[in-house]
Amino acid sequence: MYIPRAIESAVLAIAKSFPVLLVTGPRQVGKTTLLRHLAEKGRNYVTLDDPLQRRLAAEEPELFLERFEPPVIIDEIQYAPGLLPYIKMRVDREGTKGAYWLTGSQIFHLMRDASESLAGRVGIAHLLGLSQAELSGRASLPFLPTKERLAAARKKAPRGGLADAFAAIQRGSLPALLAGRNRPETEQYYSSYVQTYLQRDIKDLSQVGDELAFLRFLTAAAARTGQMLQYADLARDIGISQPTAKKWLSLLVTSGIVALVEPWHSNALTRMIKAPKLYFLDTGLAAYLTRWTSPQALEAGASSGAFFETFVVSEIMKSWHNAGKTPPLFYYRDKDRVEIDLILEADGELHPVEIKKSANPGKDAIAAFRVLAKAGKSPGSGGVVCCASEYLPLDAKNAIIPWWMV
Repeated sequence: MYIPRAIESAVLAIAKSFPVLLVTGPRQVGKTTLLRHLAEKGRNYVTLDDPLQRRLAAEEPELFLERFEPPVIIDEIQYAPGLLPYIKMRVDREGTKGAYWLTGSQIFHLMRDASESLAGRVGIAHLLGLSQAELSGRASLPFLPTKERLAAARKKAPRGGLADAFAAIQRGSLPALLAGRNRPETEQYYSSYVQTYLQRDIKDLSQVGDELAFLRFLTAAAARTGQMLQYADLARDIGISQPTAKKWLSLLVTSGIVALVEPWHSNALTRMIKAPKLYFLDTGLAAYLTRWTSPQALEAGASSGAFFETFVVSEIMKSWHNAGKTPPLFYYRDKDRVEIDLILEADGELHPVEIKKSANPGKDAIAAFRVLAKAGKSPGSGGVVCCASEYLPLDAKNAIIPWWMV
């Protein structure tokens, strides 16, 4: 069963504007399904997951492109980056918009040589797992905590409480677990997913020698979702060097497993902490790795607040990516432990957001927002995303925002 994706209009707009369309994102988020659903009749398809096709693309790129002529979908382009210069030559010669539709399980700007090969010729869309908006069939707009943006969600979003939130968190957002009648069992699915990720994306592409150590690293990273990234602590827990921890973390970022939210900076504030925060982009995968096997156990556990924050941040990221835009997300923390979970910078304004598992946050939850004024910035509208049942104002600029409105 195909669930309509909010990114469809952005993808089609790119295809009309560039000769090459590239959809990136983690494995199993629906990149191929999306493009095959949108493809016109007669568009060829080939996947570089096939070892024979991958070998042909790597060894005989011109012959490969003759065999699979445009319009064409080429799946998992990261396995044959040597194809990209040849695609560049063809699009320079022919100039047809939307001729090549590519997918890749690596973030484009971090793929070696890829950016240079297709500079100015490729439009990029980044696809993540299914959002709550997509699952409920409501319109998806880039999230901002403004009255105008939240009005539509307030009317159309299906309401949910704490139990509903943690059911969604523990289940995750991968389409195979959410679409169709014959859905796989969650734990079995994620076990297979991790093995596929380790064997294909990590072993084949990155030459990680010790798979067991990398799996321990992946699990340790999942246990730190929603927290500031400290390479020294992470390396020490696994028994690896800091350079290795940095290299392996970059693999998680490149393959779309995690995202790093950078701290917001101001020259007027001198006590800011500069470490990024780490978020797993699929909470179901993080729950599997850290062995939370039920929503109830996860909600009652010590990590519940971090998982709830991760869930909200990933939903906000999806809302921006689905509009074809880069999420303008930052966070703030200083040495006095004053912290703002998220700061969205849009249209010259800073929108502070606190994320709480609580169902009834008070004004103390937004006390840290005052730090923006110390930096000479007048904050825009903000709020507290939480498990409240209703949207309510906290003051003139800030509101209580139920999680199901994100």
